[in-house]
Amino acid sequence: MNILSIQSWVAYGHVGNAAAAFPMQRLGHEVWTVNTVQFSNHTGYGQWTGQVFTGAMIRDLVRGIAARGVLPRCDGVLSGYMGAPDIGAAILDAVAAVKAANPRALYCCDPVIGDVGRGIFVQPGIPEMIRDVVLPRADIITPNHFELEYLSGRKVSSGSDLGQALDVLQGRGPATILVTSLQEETTPEGCIDLVVSEGDSRWRVRTPRLPISVNGAGDAIAALFFAHRLEGDPARALSLAASSVYGVLKRTAASGRREIALIEAQEEFVRPTETFTAVKL
Repeated sequence: MNILSIQSWVAYGHVGNAAAAFPMQRLGHEVWTVNTVQFSNHTGYGQWTGQVFTGAMIRDLVRGIAARGVLPRCDGVLSGYMGAPDIGAAILDAVAAVKAANPRALYCCDPVIGDVGRGIFVQPGIPEMIRDVVLPRADIITPNHFELEYLSGRKVSSGSDLGQALDVLQGRGPATILVTSLQEETTPEGCIDLVVSEGDSRWRVRTPRLPISVNGAGDAIAALFFAHRLEGDPARALSLAASSVYGVLKRTAASGRREIALIEAQEEFVRPTETFTAVKL
């Protein structure tokens, strides 16, 4: 597969493209990376250097890729942290160009907005743009629990709430939704759920909740799910992505490091140590 990934970049650590590109490459896919920001490290450290790029810069890079005549070979577009609203518009222009060249290409939006306990952490205007403009254009979205509630406008505390929120989002455009971190009343203590909804079918993977809090895991699982989903079955994509990221996070927890062990645990992307089967809901 050839995947155009438009996300943030950090020189140190693993978030955005620095968390998404390598796992997809390790699976054997070509990844064309376009960076929306270039920071020294992720913003969770409280201090960083670097700059947010402009929509014009994103468009210029995509034009350069298109000039190589390769867009008909692009199988999908993946977007993550946008940095500024004009970057969102540039990403949608890139999606339109790819789909014009290859109508079978899919667009996966990782709607980076916020998280439980932190609330919204992106610039003003970005959450509304993702909800009102980007969401209807996406084929696949990968929200966490907080983002699922924001985008659907519904509190998700039960299985019934989850079903209603997924129905709302699918009614707005995306055919496939991956909820990357879910805890509702039926989720056992010490566990975390990942749920995929596609068409009339829904599947869940439940893994132990590891005692760590790191950045970049959501970026990695969105990329892995998208790469596997481009190859076919959504339930298999969920199982493989969840199993791989669990293995990476387990290695990260054992190391005691703040950054995910993306390189050290890279074998997890191709041969997960533990396999979590997707259960149909």
